[in-house]
Amino acid sequence: MTEDGDEEGLTYADAGVDIGESEAATAALVGAAGAAGEGTDSDYAGLLDIGDRYLALATDGVGTKLVVAEALADYSTVGIDCIAMNANDLVAAGVRPVAFVDYLAVDEPDETFAEQVGEGLARGAEAANIELVGGETAVMPEVIRGLDLAGTCAGLAAKDGVFEGSAEAGDVLVGWPSSGIHSNGLTLARKAVTREYDYADPYPGEGYETVGHALLEPTQLYTNLLTHMREHGVRAAAHITGGGWTNLERLGEFHYEIDDPCPADEVFEFVQDLGGISDAEMHRTFNMGTGFVAALDPQDAEALAAATDGRILGEVQEGKGVAIRGLEL
Repeated sequence: MTEDGDEEGLTYADAGVDIGESEAATAALVGAAGAAGEGTDSDYAGLLDIGDRYLALATDGVGTKLVVAEALADYSTVGIDCIAMNANDLVAAGVRPVAFVDYLAVDEPDETFAEQVGEGLARGAEAANIELVGGETAVMPEVIRGLDLAGTCAGLAAKDGVFEGSAEAGDVLVGWPSSGIHSNGLTLARKAVTREYDYADPYPGEGYETVGHALLEPTQLYTNLLTHMREHGVRAAAHITGGGWTNLERLGEFHYEIDDPCPADEVFEFVQDLGGISDAEMHRTFNMGTGFVAALDPQDAEALAAATDGRILGEVQEGKGVAIRGLEL
């Protein structure tokens, strides 16, 4: 692990993504657009009242993971990422994803990568048990260099089915493993590994053919957790994406004490060592082995973990911040 005081270590901001500036820009956009319509928003989805149910919408893209895919000419998994980044957000709101529409923007059309993207979307939709209901391919050579892939996921939930959205002091946190870096923080990960490697170089660890394929491991889908979380009275959930473990603060203003997180995959140590990245920056940027977290009453937590592949991570306490692996975030 890298000492937090290492002045030469990379940060997400150094790599080109300033989370604070990004959140400020998002707040400005939401503030300006918020008056245009009426709806109910969770931290992960927009909820529209359609009578006896909510129609929920979430939108997201694949991000700079596409740079790695382009370098390897391998787009076979990015469609899974696109599905997962959206469907998982709906699950975090307590909503069942039902349909997905994609948007592929390119500088010039190419049948080969378009087919690979489509195959990934189909695999992701099948794994998430949702329908692909169309999409759009836009050719914009003066706007796009290479390609960009994003999408929107629609979901449905009974009004009493969505999560409350806020934890309570005394709740236990249950978490589920990630499948690697997922589709966030790739700008920092790319800057780190390309200090010494090309994406096509053999990966020095186990499990991947190349360095690039270690970064392309697709995002884990958590749609299978929704029924179990509802049955065990989950109050709120967090999809651990951009911002890393600070995403727990979306569960409410508490202190989150993490005693037993899921083990961090080898790829995180690989990225950290090459970038000289501090422990705190790693946990503020990446999921570090845990991709999804739920808060619920202590008496139900063990049963939820046992019914799934989850584990008891820690608890919700009065206070502020996140404590994990000897860090205070």
